[in-house]
Amino acid sequence: MRSKLFVPGSRPEFFGKAWRSAADAISFDLEDSVVADKKAEARRFVAEGIARPGGSSPKTVIVRVNPVDSALFDADLEGIVWSQLDVVNLPKVEGAETVRSACDRLDRLERERGIDRRIGLLANIETPRGLRNAAEIAASSDRIVGLQLGFGDLFEPLGIEPVLATMTPVRLAVRLAAAEAGVPAYDGAFVSVSDLDGFQAQAEAARAVGFAGKSCVHPTQIAIANAVFSPNGAEIEAARRIVSAADEMASRGVGAFTLAGVVADGPYISRAREILRVAGLERDDA
Repeated sequence: MRSKLFVPGSRPEFFGKAWRSAADAISFDLEDSVVADKKAEARRFVAEGIARPGGSSPKTVIVRVNPVDSALFDADLEGIVWSQLDVVNLPKVEGAETVRSACDRLDRLERERGIDRRIGLLANIETPRGLRNAAEIAASSDRIVGLQLGFGDLFEPLGIEPVLATMTPVRLAVRLAAAEAGVPAYDGAFVSVSDLDGFQAQAEAARAVGFAGKSCVHPTQIAIANAVFSPNGAEIEAARRIVSAADEMASRGVGAFTLAGVVADGPYISRAREILRVAGLERDDA
């Protein structure tokens, strides 16, 4: 999920363009982009929108709902939990109990509606408490498909400037918390939609600490996210060489070797296989 395009749930005129975009995922939003008196209407628009996508689409379908402890959460789930939904995006998650509460409601709705697959949960890390509990949140359920960082909610109330020096340690903490649970981490939105260079710089900074993708708030950001979070030619070629050499050495019972003057062993071989998998060049079970 290199790119995830946010679409306000109250703006159905944008849905068709989102479906036709190159984004890996669409995230219909019922939370911050929808004013209070439009919540019910937006919920209806989104339910209709995910049921009738613009033609066959391989996109991941996500809905960001209102917080689990809000009066709107149950109505959101009732409105949008159908077989076409892939992931519920939970905002402002602060602990495992929030995830477990959401899971209990999802369990019930899936049973009642005969949904034969488990809908995933993408947990937003966007409060100080949520950041402190990020590893606990990531490991709280097998429904968790990733952690998503939200710098706006995390930094703005505290007067923290979103610059590299402040963002990097937070990104690294979230990435390591997600890694402990074996799930990916995703970077949040960059709201200066006219500053594509700034968006690219933020995406590259996130990729440098192992993030798998980034939220987009405008279609012009999608191509950049897709490019930044895809393995490039040099990475693929280097990964091919490592994997080829590893396979040859393994046949001789050798687990570590030197390639082009660099020692390669377990973690480097695993990373090379992951690069090829993401590029569609190696099986998941290889």
